[in-house]
Amino acid sequence: MGSLFEELDAREAASRARIEELRRRVAELTQAIEHEEATLSRLVITRETVTEILGPAPAEGAGAGDSSAQVGQESGAAAGSPIGVLTVRPWQAGISAAVLPRAYQDILEVFADHGAGMLRAGRVAAAVGLGSDKSKIEGLRSKLNKLAERGWLDLEGPGMFVLPPRVAGSVARSVGKPAH
Repeated sequence: MGSLFEELDAREAASRARIEELRRRVAELTQAIEHEEATLSRLVITRETVTEILGPAPAEGAGAGDSSAQVGQESGAAAGSPIGVLTVRPWQAGISAAVLPRAYQDILEVFADHGAGMLRAGRVAAAVGLGSDKSKIEGLRSKLNKLAERGWLDLEGPGMFVLPPRVAGSVARSVGKPAH
């Protein structure tokens, strides 16, 4: 009978070991769930705060949902998401360049200081202090294209950007300069 009790002892020990391993895994999963819940909570609060601060972008001639959904789709964000929607708001009459992030305001100020002429990305990069590094110029070119897509700049040819007269007043109001 000794071998039967030894077999039972071995099986009990193995079962206890499996139980301890499962408890350890449950504890790890519980910790992972708590971490992800905390992350989700922070993201929800951030979304609510950003939406509260920035508010919905005003739209002329279309429902506000139409404008934000279209811009959100362009940025890869879900419809109604503030991510990508309000970073560079579309230009509209009466809006000041002050609604744009500082880097974009600086770019528009370069155009306002330059007058009505066309500028290439390299020249704008030098004017805002980015230098002539190709990666910096390409990053700036992306910002210039976004400004052109949203109506703040006009694209006059391959790589040639100009501040349209309709926007010059918006830029002047944001920096306190007379419009050209």
